[in-house]
Amino acid sequence: MSAFAIGVDLGGTSLRVAAVDSQGKMLEKITTNTAVATRSRDLVIDEMCGAIQQLTSKFQNDSNHLAGIGIGVPGIIEMETGTLRWSPNLPGWHDYPVHAEIERRLGTKVILENDANAAALGEKWLGAAAKVDDMCMITLGTGVGGGFVLAGKVWHGMSGMAAELGHLNVERNGAPCNCGSRGCLEQYASATAVKRMAMEAVAAGNAPEMARAMKASQEFNSKVIYQLALEGDEPAREVFRRAGNALGTVVADLINILNLPMYVIGGGVADAWDAFAPSMMETVQRNSYVYLATAPRENAHGAHDDAGQPPRRSTVITRARLGSDAGLVGAARCPWLHQKMN
Repeated sequence: MSAFAIGVDLGGTSLRVAAVDSQGKMLEKITTNTAVATRSRDLVIDEMCGAIQQLTSKFQNDSNHLAGIGIGVPGIIEMETGTLRWSPNLPGWHDYPVHAEIERRLGTKVILENDANAAALGEKWLGAAAKVDDMCMITLGTGVGGGFVLAGKVWHGMSGMAAELGHLNVERNGAPCNCGSRGCLEQYASATAVKRMAMEAVAAGNAPEMARAMKASQEFNSKVIYQLALEGDEPAREVFRRAGNALGTVVADLINILNLPMYVIGGGVADAWDAFAPSMMETVQRNSYVYLATAPRENAHGAHDDAGQPPRRSTVITRARLGSDAGLVGAARCPWLHQKMN
């Protein structure tokens, strides 16, 4: 008998639910583009449970059974109780027993996971980190999330709140953050931050092309700003350089502290890799002597080349391969991993 799992990716701007088979093939995906953060949590959970039930009914039969349901949620989750303690991008969800509420409505057990941890599991299963046991994932979306996979398993920390990388400080007395601090990575490397920095440049009168784009586009966002950067607009390029510098500061610290073999950058902003990666790598090389000692050697053609050198493990910083589906795939992976551990 074959099996499938349901994966849910709950974000600040959309809700996505998918049926995924045991090999990672996505059977069907339901996406809502409704701004989740502006709707009541009851309506969002109603819509989520409805989509889960719709896909379960469609794919469950005598020869195909449901292995489980995994749900990725942004914010700090207390894993023992299934309580969403804090989510800067989901106002009104603080101290909410989201796990118990979803199980009550569905009448079945679900596995709850932080959305960035779910994305890390997705990349570990089928993406960029499939060949390593230990990795760090940084997701650049509406906010910035992080996840650690150690020995093939998510490292949750003491109470499930590990890897809140978006709230590491990168600039003293920097931009205020929804978490209550200032200068967090999330305020420089998220899609929200890219838009804010661009609007600040426009307000200062230093970005005429971006000003024209703001007037011409109903959706002035990080994608529009990236397109301007590709076209050579210097203020737009500077926005992504700032994002890269901030990201590089955090990645360098992580390399110095953890010495993991791979750091994967994902989320929607990762689509602008060529705009922010050069400044990110410059900052990493400047701030991490561990990276300099373990950076992959490259030949003249850009390929890794360790010929004639003593065998060694390298530190790899790379873009995610699964794109926006990493969290969905990883959430669907959770039930199978839970079965193995029990």
